[in-house]
Amino acid sequence: MWDSPMHLLIIAVVILVLFGGRKIPEVMKGLGQGVREFKEGMRGDQPQPPQTSQPANPPAAQPPAAVATEEKK
Repeated sequence: MWDSPMHLLIIAVVILVLFGGRKIPEVMKGLGQGVREFKEGMRGDQPQPPQTSQPANPPAAQPPAAVATEEKK
């Protein structure tokens, strides 16, 4: 079915017409990310979210500092 380079050339031209020259790199980038995520999912390498260390006892809220106001003359 795909025995001729002419078939691939026709497909490339159709894709270029459908997506335009500027959109093709974005489409390929998205396709690459999708393939990478699929491979990671198949291997079972689930990325662990970064663990944030939170203090056990957060500091008590302090009352707002008194703001000194200057009287204008």
